Amino acid sequence: MLRLLFLLLIFLYLSSVIFPQLNVEGLISVLCLAAVISTFWRAKKFVRILGSLFLLSGAALLWTSGAGWQHYILSFGPMLDLLTMFTLIPILGIPIKLGQYSESIQTLIERKVKTSGHLYILTSGISYFFSIFMNLATLPMTYYSIRPALHVFAIPHEERFMSRAITRGFAMPLTWAPVTPIVGIVIVMTGVSWSSVLPYLIPLSIFGLLTDWFLGSRKAKRLPARQNAISMQEMAVAAESNALSRPGRIAHILIAILLFNVAISIIEVQLPYSFLILVSLLVIPFAFSWALLLKKGKAFGTQLSSHFQSVADSMKDQFFIFLSAGFFISTINVSHANDWLYAVITNVIDTISVEIFLILLPLIPLAFAFLGFHPAVTLALMAEALNPSAIGISPVILTVAMLAGAVSAFLVGPYNATIGLMSNIAKESSYKISNWNLGFTCLYIGFVMMYLFLLELFIA
Repeated sequence: MLRLLFLLLIFLYLSSVIFPQLNVEGLISVLCLAAVISTFWRAKKFVRILGSLFLLSGAALLWTSGAGWQHYILSFGPMLDLLTMFTLIPILGIPIKLGQYSESIQTLIERKVKTSGHLYILTSGISYFFSIFMNLATLPMTYYSIRPALHVFAIPHEERFMSRAITRGFAMPLTWAPVTPIVGIVIVMTGVSWSSVLPYLIPLSIFGLLTDWFLGSRKAKRLPARQNAISMQEMAVAAESNALSRPGRIAHILIAILLFNVAISIIEVQLPYSFLILVSLLVIPFAFSWALLLKKGKAFGTQLSSHFQSVADSMKDQFFIFLSAGFFISTINVSHANDWLYAVITNVIDTISVEIFLILLPLIPLAFAFLGFHPAVTLALMAEALNPSAIGISPVILTVAMLAGAVSAFLVGPYNATIGLMSNIAKESSYKISNWNLGFTCLYIGFVMMYLFLLELFIA
């Protein structure tokens, strides 16, 4: 029942965007309320507490502002665009699984990797490229593809090695990758076009990746000659028995990433829909086309059905917390509390200056991540009080600051899905995973502040 409710919500939401004449906003709000009620006792305890705070705070704002009873229902619905993207994006991972690209990764390791430093760079790099397409599915796929090779190098603290490489590589594309929900929501908030901010976001992403490679490969160990020979023999046998092990097949993923990004750039100009909606609409046809090229069309249908069957279990926490946060955000507007927030932000900017405010801005989602707030929720709340044109902030610089802060939050926030999933995979506490990334995150956020300062000099 919950699965049908989620899928119906997504279908109605997309239909209302494509065909606005349907006028189903009221029905969508009622179904959002039903989804919040249905998921309340199924959500994790911490998620339930945080979502309840949003609901109670929103209800209090409506009560004190004297809003009509209908606003208690019609205020549900914001952030459905983000939930739609969260639900559909994992579908892009289906052709990667069907193509069995992990076999090619194993062969690439056995042929090319000679030191533990090379292995770290390869692990981080693969995580980076998978992240552009697969979002959280990147973590387990990269881990289980690379982990068997670690014993050859006798690496101490193997889980720390894997966790650092995978989470840092995974986080760096989150500043610009079109399939990343946080990118979509910030683009919508600031009103910039995705293609216009790419020249400012990609260098930041590449810097983070190269810095990670430098730090991770400083104490490289060479592969012992005997083990290398054994490994090469095993690779040769595997390559003869399985054509899927050819390392050149990894280029398929790179080509697919390029084609997807070009497609998004083109349709962003051609169609009037928001960035989040455009990406969501493109996911299934693109993934299906890839599967057809792999001659896996029928298997894709089976996997797609399985994905939608699991929506209730995999998305119940996200639906509860994001619909609750969306309700709170909506009540801020209805109760005109956004005017108060705007005044507070304006006073802060007047006190410390726009330049210093922008430089410090990435620290806000980072700080709230330790309170359990998802960066998307934090940034959505901030957006209600940040009108770039009204307070004299460049929307491009604001976009860079928000996304850089979100990436930092993904790297060290002990309660977010990135750290939580890596914790489950590596069988280590989320606080330990977070601590392993703390030094790198401090270095990254320091560079971000300098980068924002330079952008202010040359753009503002």
